[in-house]
Amino acid sequence: MQKKERYSKIIEWFKENMPAAESELRHRNAYELIVAVILSAQCTDKRVNMVTPALFEAYPDAQSLANASVEDILRHIKSISYPNSKAAHLSGMAKKLISDFGGEVPDDVTLLQTLPGVGRKTANVVAAVMYGKSVMPVDTHVFRVSERIGFTTNSKTPLATEKELTAHIPAELLPIAHHWLILHGRYVCTARAPKCNKCGIAQWCRHFGRKNKQETTTKPSRNTR
Repeated sequence: MQKKERYSKIIEWFKENMPAAESELRHRNAYELIVAVILSAQCTDKRVNMVTPALFEAYPDAQSLANASVEDILRHIKSISYPNSKAAHLSGMAKKLISDFGGEVPDDVTLLQTLPGVGRKTANVVAAVMYGKSVMPVDTHVFRVSERIGFTTNSKTPLATEKELTAHIPAELLPIAHHWLILHGRYVCTARAPKCNKCGIAQWCRHFGRKNKQETTTKPSRNTR
């Protein structure tokens, strides 16, 4: 199957079957989203969602978070992975929001990356989810799923994956396509044991096609003498 056809078929399936895919990180505004995304690095959304209600009650905006000490922030996020570094990042991020952006989270990917704790993936998530920008955040799920199903070919870095996806997915679909790939990787195309028998896009998936071909080739003959 040609890559162009694979993209077309899979995108159409997602459009029909997951028309309202969205982030599972609970947030009510851009400030809460950027905090949640920083916390979500190498941590599950479920764990982040358990922590953020009390955190946002204590620090409902960038100013209150900027006024807090790193130690105070740490007490609220101790169950999150890498809490010490993330507490420092949240403090620095909030301070810079106040000093450079009037307490408002910018919608520009380049400006977002000037904030402590905000790399390209986090910046793209905020820009896509909060502001509907035509960008493609690449996390571990997107990176793995894109290669497995055949959207990318031997991509070595998240940036290479991002460039290939943005070249093939219509710009207006990039914000939701990010969620399609994440949710598919989280619940169906899992890392160790992909649920190919329950996968709606299996017929166009490169991994599934190779798997079937291999099984057919290695299947012992029933013919006996």
